[in-house]
Amino acid sequence: MIFVECVAIANAGAAIQAYRQSDLVGQFIVWLLFLGSILTWTIMVEKALSLRRAKRASLDFIRMFREEKFPLRLLRRSSKNIGPVAAVYEHGALNLLEFHEIPLEYADQYGSGRYPVKKISTAEIETVRSSLERAVADQILQIEDKMGLLATAVSASPFFGLLGTVWGVMMAFCGMASHGRADISAIAPGVSGALLTTVVGLLVAIPSLIGYNLLANTIRQLTVYMDNFVEEFMAKIKLEQHD
Repeated sequence: MIFVECVAIANAGAAIQAYRQSDLVGQFIVWLLFLGSILTWTIMVEKALSLRRAKRASLDFIRMFREEKFPLRLLRRSSKNIGPVAAVYEHGALNLLEFHEIPLEYADQYGSGRYPVKKISTAEIETVRSSLERAVADQILQIEDKMGLLATAVSASPFFGLLGTVWGVMMAFCGMASHGRADISAIAPGVSGALLTTVVGLLVAIPSLIGYNLLANTIRQLTVYMDNFVEEFMAKIKLEQHD
């Protein structure tokens, strides 16, 4: 354990020394990548927490929907659910409520003696489907918010690091040419400072890539949940109309 700590301290000291030996361009790129790392970690943590809550709420609402015989009876409870599936449900349920000519405050009485099941036309059923599909598209845009920025950080960070390295090596060779000698002591400081930007760029890109893939997988799951829910909603309506 002590050996690992000593190695870490030595590596940190070497990185600081390499940073001091960099020119202004290299130091600017290091700070740019550092700020980019803070931004990407902020986005990843925020998105991970929000997607986790959305996934849990969506699964809870799907369970309630499958247990309820009449879809409209969940309309008042759906407003308390923060999941995207509940938001999709609300769009379709409000259209269905309008077609059945039932006041919103009496939605939970649908299918009872006061508000029995009413036949609706095929065109109205397709209107409900269209409303659900539009709501799915809107929810996908919302849950994918800031993912483009994270993808940009993943792809751009290594290139910024490479830019700093190429610039630093070029400056090192220019310094070597101006001094008129080609020995390792002349170019080693400049090269070490140049390679620092590549290291920092990779340290930003690798966690961002892992986080992006994990977040994208959760978004795909939520998209599948919403698409499947649309089919379940329509199947329940058609079965209700048939019965």
